[in-house]
Amino acid sequence: MHLIIAEKHDAAKRIAEILAGSKPGSERVAGVDTYSFGDKVVMGLSGHIVGVDYPPEYNNWQKVDCKDLIRAEIVVRPIQEKIIAALRTLGKKADRITIATDYDREGELIGVEALKIVQEANPSLRADRVRYSAIVKEEILKAFKDSGKIDFELAASGEARQIIDLVWGAALTRYISLTSGRLGKEFLSVGRVQSPTLALIVDREREIQSFVPKAYWEIYADLEKELRVQHAKGRIWEKAEVDEIIARLGPVAIIKSIETKPRIDKPPTPFDTTGFISAASGIGFSAANAMRIAEWLYTNGFISYPRTDNTVYPPSIDLVALTRLFLKGAFSGEAERLLKGKMIATRGKRSTTDHPPIYPTVPVEKSELKDDQWRIYELVVRRFFATLAEACVWDATSLKVDIGPEPFRANGARLVEAGWRYYYPYSQAEEHILPEVKEGERLRVLGHSVDAKETQPPARYGQGKLIKLMDDLGLGTKSTRHDIISKLYARAYVQGNPMRPTNTAYAVVDTLQKYAPTITKPEMTQTLEKDMTLISERNIKEDEVIEKSRVMLTSVFDELTSNQDGIGQSLKDGLRTDKIVGTCEKCKSDLIIRRGHRGTRFIGCSGYPECRFTLPLPRFGTVLVTDKQCEMHGMFHIRIINKGKRPWDLGCPHCNFLEWQAKKSQEKTDPAKTTAEGKPKAKRAATTKKKAILAKGDGLVNVPGIGPKTLEKLALAGIKTAADLAQAKAGSLAKMTGISAKKIVAWQEAAGAMS
Repeated sequence: MHLIIAEKHDAAKRIAEILAGSKPGSERVAGVDTYSFGDKVVMGLSGHIVGVDYPPEYNNWQKVDCKDLIRAEIVVRPIQEKIIAALRTLGKKADRITIATDYDREGELIGVEALKIVQEANPSLRADRVRYSAIVKEEILKAFKDSGKIDFELAASGEARQIIDLVWGAALTRYISLTSGRLGKEFLSVGRVQSPTLALIVDREREIQSFVPKAYWEIYADLEKELRVQHAKGRIWEKAEVDEIIARLGPVAIIKSIETKPRIDKPPTPFDTTGFISAASGIGFSAANAMRIAEWLYTNGFISYPRTDNTVYPPSIDLVALTRLFLKGAFSGEAERLLKGKMIATRGKRSTTDHPPIYPTVPVEKSELKDDQWRIYELVVRRFFATLAEACVWDATSLKVDIGPEPFRANGARLVEAGWRYYYPYSQAEEHILPEVKEGERLRVLGHSVDAKETQPPARYGQGKLIKLMDDLGLGTKSTRHDIISKLYARAYVQGNPMRPTNTAYAVVDTLQKYAPTITKPEMTQTLEKDMTLISERNIKEDEVIEKSRVMLTSVFDELTSNQDGIGQSLKDGLRTDKIVGTCEKCKSDLIIRRGHRGTRFIGCSGYPECRFTLPLPRFGTVLVTDKQCEMHGMFHIRIINKGKRPWDLGCPHCNFLEWQAKKSQEKTDPAKTTAEGKPKAKRAATTKKKAILAKGDGLVNVPGIGPKTLEKLALAGIKTAADLAQAKAGSLAKMTGISAKKIVAWQEAAGAMS
């Protein structure tokens, strides 16, 4: 049997359909869907199926010295038990395995992880590797025809990253959290890439806050023929000079010169990952959401691989033939127009051999995609067309005008040839047509105006701009940068877009910059990133890079431990402001977020016990105090962040509590809020949900002792039928669900008797 391993389930299904030439057979192996045709079986993983971690004896944060984590043993733990079981089962039957995961550092490591598991079951297995950049028929067939060797060095560079990030993240996070007293779900996260990135955001915010605006003035004059001109000096920094200029202006303007010449806007370069995320950010997508959608489009064969540093199309892509595919469908007009031109592709500064730039692989109709998917797909198509289009040409006109002794000017632009802008409307440039005038012509001055302005602080970083800066500084990789930004939001270090740091971010970055600046500077992570590339190029061993990183981290800890008292106090002082929600209406003390003995959270008065004013808070999620303030109660608005969910803007806690009280009171008195049986609608909905869960149980509901809540736990672990339960490993299932193995064995016996 020939076993083929793809990175994800959808990719496995699509590859199987392409190779089979028809619909392949399907079978569940250890609860995992596989696809078969002839002697071939294709199965998908779910990203990493194993991960690096510390042994259990290092789990207790209070009992383990953080510095001991630097040289502690690293073990490999299973993440996806069912997939591992399926690999072992299939591996015993196979005589050949082909790794068909995504071709990059991460994909190579994922493939090698799967290979090692299969080889444990069958050491004599032959192994090879296929590489492709798009899951379309031509690329997949060619990849399997030209299979090669597995790149173990590339996988080793990915493994080195995992280990280094684990060690740095675990040791520093524990140290900072313990020193500050922020434990549990509110621990403070510190990372090798995350912390320098956060420092960029905090430093930019400090620039903004410390910026001192400087006043300046601009002088304009309105002339006949609807011509508006500006004084040639532009910004004038002294008001006295403005007044002197105004005093010298006469009633007539004379056209001194007219100069018109062509201005060329070159077409944009092809999308690499950084350029794509930046463009997607410009049309309202977060970095993480843009990449999630792009990966879905890639897996379903609509675009090429979205993780790439390449900005040069390789000769292997027939750009004309690819454009012809779009002569039918939503972009037929653009494709027809493009094919009439020269179609010379632009070239960016970076050319790599692993993957081409991001491009559309096939045409698709808007009705076949969800709205967000279509918008990202359209962005990729239009960028591809723009890179093959001709330049945009303008007629740029410059007028010089004298009003009395004072020089004025006006600039205009008329679009001559839209070129690439016809295909790519995201980068708008407006025409400004000047009226027809002649050199030496005299025009009456209808009036003048003085605009008083101030210089502006630097702009905050949007996600696209920050990812571009991270790329320039060597922070992270094309595959990880959007995840780093997502973590900053999830940890309540930043809010909004453009990003603003929270008080927590200030506390952490200020402390690290003062006592251990190495962690907040890009140079350290730049060095390690270069070393990991050298591993993939066979110029240095994985163990050498890991050891080098441990030595660097040890020196960081020397800085930290020698300043422990100062670090603890600095963090506590900074973090206290992060918990202040407002001022107590009763006693004017600070209102602070507190936690009760049983894990509940509430807003309490710092004047306790004399003042007992409190407000409730949701039990789960990270509480973020925003800078928006309630006009009525003077309290800052609250945002609740739960991992994997949209943030919940709770608003003013006092207003929210009053609304909740009013709603509860209304439910008691308003019959419309209850059902005919007198049950509240919320309870009726819960009952309906339970019935739906029972209906999906497919036999499990008949197993004694299994109720709706247990069904939910089992479903999350992939157990949906009595047969699934009977075949599962009791120990593994117990770990995944939190249910005792003894109970599971009893249920398995009952399920086995039923099936």
